[in-house]
Amino acid sequence: MLQAQPAGKTLRVAAAADLTPVMPVLAQLYLQKTGVKLIVSTASSGALVTQIENGSPTDIFLGADFTFPEKIVADGLADSKAPTPYAKGSLALITRKDSPLNPLSIERLSETRVHKVAVADPLHAPFGRAATAAITHLRLQQTLASKLVTAENVAQAGQFVESGNAELGFVSLTLAMSAHFRAVTNYVLIPASQYPTIKQYAVILAKGQPAASHQFLDWLLSSEIQAKLPNVGLEPVR
Repeated sequence: MLQAQPAGKTLRVAAAADLTPVMPVLAQLYLQKTGVKLIVSTASSGALVTQIENGSPTDIFLGADFTFPEKIVADGLADSKAPTPYAKGSLALITRKDSPLNPLSIERLSETRVHKVAVADPLHAPFGRAATAAITHLRLQQTLASKLVTAENVAQAGQFVESGNAELGFVSLTLAMSAHFRAVTNYVLIPASQYPTIKQYAVILAKGQPAASHQFLDWLLSSEIQAKLPNVGLEPVR
């Protein structure tokens, strides 16, 4: 059972960009439950690993895949021998609500009136890798080769669509379902069969606050919180 923590206690969380709209929800729930305030920074998983390796103070890293959290383990910076899965992500395609591409469908990707398609950098963002895999599965590499606009992370890919710098964009379902993007964009899910499973892993930093971080991770993996994940665009792992 979770114990309330002393007032003013904080936990530093580095979270993958797909969790941008999710972390405020989790932070509020966790604060109410334990009195612990989450201090959250978000970026691509690759960028966060670089920051952690360079000494950025972090207690727990919530990545968007296995590879980047595993790198923290390989660097000898984790307090465990392997990352822990906490959720599964899904890939979505978005367009602005005022776009002539509505009603939106995956088939819109092959239309000649589409000039720019936003995708997160596959070298640093797991959702970018998933988007690249989906494009390959759909046999659209040649069609989209000159149209892809690379974003730093999945959140920026969404911003490119919102601003009109891209007609379509591959984003996480967490972003597509967020109140902000629901107000300005429409989305369709990319079938899960068209890209590798996006299983998201966490790793706790040995030089941070391991005990408090384990308490948070136990809470995140609890049946109560896992059952709430679909409300924010994630699938439970338990």
